[in-house]
Amino acid sequence: MKVLMLNGSCNPKGCTYTALTEVGKALTSAGIDYEIVQLGGDPVRDCIGCNQCSKSGCVFTDGGVNDFIAKARQADGFVFGTPVYYAHPSGRVLSFLDRVFYAGGSAFAGKPGAAVASARRAGTTASLDALGKYFGISNMVTVGSTYWNMVHGHCPEDVMLDGEGLQTMRNLGRSMAWLLHCIQAGRAAGYDFPAPERGHQTNFIR
Repeated sequence: MKVLMLNGSCNPKGCTYTALTEVGKALTSAGIDYEIVQLGGDPVRDCIGCNQCSKSGCVFTDGGVNDFIAKARQADGFVFGTPVYYAHPSGRVLSFLDRVFYAGGSAFAGKPGAAVASARRAGTTASLDALGKYFGISNMVTVGSTYWNMVHGHCPEDVMLDGEGLQTMRNLGRSMAWLLHCIQAGRAAGYDFPAPERGHQTNFIR
């Protein structure tokens, strides 16, 4: 089994990466593979709601959205990491995930997901709330830890001094691994994720 991680920072080896690798260590210890996809520093355009993705994936080629969706279809779980900019996730990671979930939401249903935020000081819980919305609307299972999934520091060296933050990351990895093993055991026993009911779409203004 494999967990696909997203580093939403433009810094490939910064604080967010440090947090994700700590989660990864716990996953590896529990027999789960992981891969970190680096979003990078190039501009990522936002979703324009053209609905063309229903035919052949996202029509925009920037950001590696379709490549990430392809990886997501093969993955068993997800951890999305973001730095905190002005008390919210990076605009880049939000634009990326908007397009990923709009074009490939079916790749995530029935799979566990978690969000991780990294900040110098504040804005982490607001960032976690924003990223958690993707899980809730996509029929996913949200994985928690022994504290909110955050680390603090201005640089990776600072994060390595955040004992409770790193502990939270390791416990998150263990919880994710446990849930993945439980899902695997359930499927082996004949219990798969239930098919959702469809058909109703009620607008507020009619």
